[in-house]
Amino acid sequence: MFDWLTTPLTYEFMQRALVTGILVGILCSVIGCYVVLRSMAFLGDALAHAILPGIAIAYLLGGNLMLGALVAAVVVALGIGQISKRGTIREDSAIGILFTAALALGVALISTIRTYAVDLSHILFGNILGISNGDLLLTAGTTLAVLAAVAVLYKPFLVVSFDPVLAATLRWPAELIRHALLLLLALTVVVSIQTVGVGLVAAMLVTPPATAYLLTKRLTAMMAVSALIGALSAVVGLYVSYYANIVSGPAIVLTATGFFLIAYLFSPRKGILLKRLKSG
Repeated sequence: MFDWLTTPLTYEFMQRALVTGILVGILCSVIGCYVVLRSMAFLGDALAHAILPGIAIAYLLGGNLMLGALVAAVVVALGIGQISKRGTIREDSAIGILFTAALALGVALISTIRTYAVDLSHILFGNILGISNGDLLLTAGTTLAVLAAVAVLYKPFLVVSFDPVLAATLRWPAELIRHALLLLLALTVVVSIQTVGVGLVAAMLVTPPATAYLLTKRLTAMMAVSALIGALSAVVGLYVSYYANIVSGPAIVLTATGFFLIAYLFSPRKGILLKRLKSG
């Protein structure tokens, strides 16, 4: 058993992948609590796909792909915030408009890149085993910065998200706080791309927090449990991918889904099977 646990860690790329996976698992899970509680799952998926034009433009210009992704994510996040600012257009409609426009532009640009399948596949599907030391440092720095911002702005985020009337009474800059949350979400999406890929980022933003929601009552507890589930999903998923010889990103997401199903069925408060047993 000990050898089974330690053998993968003899490789440096697995060590980097494990640390990166844990960091991303925690980051996505904490920010994802706001995504789940505010019913913003579509936004996470939209931002993940909306980075494609930024990646394509950066690739065509020979620039940094992650920087291109970040610029695109920030532009789309702020655009969503501005369009839905006055309530004329609902937030879900603004997300749909900018998401589809960015996705269409990204696909159009990518279609001009002849070597797309080779050069950009790691962005689309994740490549956690290819994490470099520089990528690891960037992920660690971004994770610390975003989590610190969440800690500092915890109360404003809470009030603006769930009691906007109180925020207005307190004369807090509600729109500025809302934009800050969108920017943090954009940063989280971009830094998570190399771990699980564009297609699976939304799953890591939603699945661990949804699992924690079934197990907790307060937001702080939900964040802590969600972070634990996200980190465990990364660790277990990486071991599964190593020994089953499958892609790491999907393995991590499927592990998180497994935790969700267990909570969905057996949660002390909301488990479907336990409810049936009690009612029977």
